[in-house]
Amino acid sequence: MTRNIILKIKRFVDGDGLIAEDFITKKQFEIRLYGIDAPEMTYCNKIKKDEKELHIPAAFLIKLGYMSFEFLKSNISIGDKCTLIQEENNLQDKYGRSLGYLILNDGRVLNEIMIKEGYAKPYNDVFCEMLPMYQEWNLEAKIESKGLYSIVNKF
Repeated sequence: MTRNIILKIKRFVDGDGLIAEDFITKKQFEIRLYGIDAPEMTYCNKIKKDEKELHIPAAFLIKLGYMSFEFLKSNISIGDKCTLIQEENNLQDKYGRSLGYLILNDGRVLNEIMIKEGYAKPYNDVFCEMLPMYQEWNLEAKIESKGLYSIVNKF
């Protein structure tokens, strides 16, 4: 079972998050693109963990985060109308952000674009219906040295 919400993009947060407004209720909320993970853009606990696990300096990971962020912004604009599709069992993450797949005006899915073009990786810590496909597309992006994979072999 899924839920669909028509949205208007208000602002960008990072490579896997944005702020949107419900087209009907006019309520603004944060969206976390479901099933994907882009590098962080600020020094935080997660970047310290990534730095240790990946053996990549935090400052470099942050640069990758900004590249991912810029790529996201090149695919969607402030004011764009789009649709958020949510999996009924995973409506929010532990931080209260709405989880979902963002369908753009042209029918493409932003989550998929970020993975296929190598600017995000699958988020393996929480299962989502698209995770097996995201893992496959991520491997293809890595093999083809797309996006961030043109600079590093992991992030």
